[in-house]
Order: sequence, then structure tokens, then C-alpha cells
Amino acid sequence: MIGSVAEAARAARGAQRVLETASPELRRQALEAVAEELGVQEAAILEANAHDLAAAAHLPGPMVARLRLDARKLAAMREAVLTIAAMPDILGEELAAWQPPSGIAIRRVRVPLGVIGIIYEARPNVTIDAAALTLRSGNAVLLKGGKEAARSNEALGAAIAAGLARVGLPEALVQVLPATRETTHELMNATGLVDVLIPRGGAGLIQTVLRESRVPVIETGAGVCHIYVHEAADLAMAASVAVNAKCGAPAVCNAAETLLVDRAVAADFLRQVGPALASRGVALRACDEALRYLPDATAATDEDWSTEYNDLILSVKVVGGLEEALSHIAAYGTRHSEAIITADEAAAARFLSAVDAAAVYHNASTRFTDGGEYGFGAEIGISTQKLHARGPMGLAELTSYKYIIRGTGQVR
Repeated sequence: MIGSVAEAARAARGAQRVLETASPELRRQALEAVAEELGVQEAAILEANAHDLAAAAHLPGPMVARLRLDARKLAAMREAVLTIAAMPDILGEELAAWQPPSGIAIRRVRVPLGVIGIIYEARPNVTIDAAALTLRSGNAVLLKGGKEAARSNEALGAAIAAGLARVGLPEALVQVLPATRETTHELMNATGLVDVLIPRGGAGLIQTVLRESRVPVIETGAGVCHIYVHEAADLAMAASVAVNAKCGAPAVCNAAETLLVDRAVAADFLRQVGPALASRGVALRACDEALRYLPDATAATDEDWSTEYNDLILSVKVVGGLEEALSHIAAYGTRHSEAIITADEAAAARFLSAVDAAAVYHNASTRFTDGGEYGFGAEIGISTQKLHARGPMGLAELTSYKYIIRGTGQVR
């Protein structure tokens, strides 16, 4: 490991110890100062982002959309920081307390994870979300963004550093690392220096980190999400949900990638939803049966069912009923977000119980899988695994716990 990453991690460790013992009020003030600096430095941030955008003209449209910043997005980022700042402090929270027969008094209390590494792609908003959540939860963070957003992330990092300096906290609490492959490799091998890595991005990035990291990883992101239209669905509702889940923000992980439709309503529903999707520029990849009702669609391949498009593309499959839909989701889903549209409560209960995913919806869009929508202010990622955290990761998910034991001289 080269010195720069090792030194950054060691500095982060020392800074984290300062933050963990700081008052809740100081942590709140730090976030308020960061939010103010985002406004003060808005022109510099947007100029840096313009340079990134100019160099990214060759990239796919969805990636450019994620990369682009403007005054509206910066205002939303500032608002998210202030929302997190206003949340109740959770460090030191007593999770449980009891006294066993020995007479010792045991308390389980909430503590930070420590030093967190984030590896992410061309998403400058992650820089701010991660900084705000880690600072509020008493952690330090090392941010390794994609090279496409290097200037934007550096400008955002400068605003964060200025905010920390204003309240007297170490700038090493939030560090933007060089956007190089070497940095990624070093971060993944920073055992003993970094407590956990969280990758945010496409399936390729996530699988690389899972495969190569020696630091513990929380798996996030990859979203092959399904909307299942049951035979008892309100078809107008189903069409509205399907269009929103695909078109609202096609490049994000909670967007729908596959539409499953019961055979009993396939003709009526697909003839209704097909034109609505087409009018929004969605290209459809359909099974043989669905092609009968979607004349502008192309034939789906086996690969389509497992593809996260991150684009205005949707695969469509006609199924024979609830159990076939459940089997398809089990085979191709990524345990992110799945939805059933139905007026049949028994079918909904079966779906909600049987589907293995971080978020399972009845009569609502998968687009709600989001830290802001869940009331967390933001999220540092959406975990698709079961160990430690699952779903949108807010403040509580960036903490662990320790046991505090008091006695009166007991020995064992």
C-alpha cells in the first residue's frame, strides 16, 4: 500500500476518535457549517462539475445525468445535510440493559463503525450524503469516487473541509481520495486501517469489490427490480406504477427492470401500458407471449431477465400466476426491491412473505426504496445483504454496539 492511502486512513482514525467524543451539538454544528459552505462555494462546485461534464460527453446518457449538478441539485443536497443535522443523536443510545444472576449490570450501547471507505462511480451526490451521515453518526470516511466526477468531488470535498474547519473539527474526518484504480486497490487492502467498505455503483463495481476486498464489505446497489401485475390488479394503478418505476429515474438502482404480468390480464394491460411506456422512450424486450400485445417490442433473451439496464429499457414477461412470478423473481432478482400490484389481500400477503428482498411493496413503486423517502435524510447505500444492515442505510446502520458492564467486585 502506498503512503497516501495509508496516511489518509491513519489520519481518519485519529480524527474519528475526536469526533466520537465530541458533543452532539458540535456534530450538528459541523453539518450546518458544511451546508452553508455548499452555498458559499456553489459557483466553484458548478464550475468543477462543468469541466467533468465536458470530459464526459462520450458517456451514456444515464451516467451523464447522474454526474450533472445544478443549483437545484445543490439546494437539495444542502437540505439533506440540514435534515440529517436535525435528527436526534444516536451515539451512546442504550439498546438494552439487564442484570444476570452474578449481579453485574450490563448495558448495550450504540457506537460508530469507525473508519468507513466508500467506492463509487460518477455520482457526486454520494460525496455529500456519505459525509453528512458519517459525521452525524460519529464516523470518519474515505471517499473514492469515479474519475468522471473527480473535479466535482474535489470541489465538494473542499466545501466539507471548510465546514469542518469552521467548527474546529479535523478535516481528516472526510477525505476525497485520488480517483485512480491504484487507490481502489489500496483501499480494498487497507486491513486494520479501514473498518468497512461500501461500494455504490453498477454490478461490475460491486462484484469487483466483493471479490477482491480484504476489508469487510457491505454489498449494495445492484437492482434487478420487478413490478408484478397480478390478475386482481387495478390496471390503471398498475400502469401508473410501472411507468413511474421505470421512467422516474431509470439510471438508479430502485428503478424497475422487469415487468411481470399475469396471463389473465396480459392482453388488456399490455395494450394499455405499452403505448404509455413507448411515449416516454422506453424500449421493450418481451417474451414470445408478450410480443403479441407489444408490436414495437423486440424479443427478450435469457440475458435480459438478469440485466440491470440503468436506462429506458424494460423487459416484459407474461406469467401463469403468483407462484410463477415468485419463481422468476427468486431466479433473477437481486434482493433489492420488488412490488406486486393487486387488490387481492391474500395474494399480496403471500408475495410480501415469500419474496426475499430488502424492500417488498404492495401497490407502490419500487422507486420509494430511498433513504430520504424512508425518513433517514439520505442513505449511504442500499444494502442487499442480510448481515449487519439491509435496505437504505441511514444513521443507525452506520453504528455497531458495545457492552458496558458495571460491578461491585464480582469475580467468576
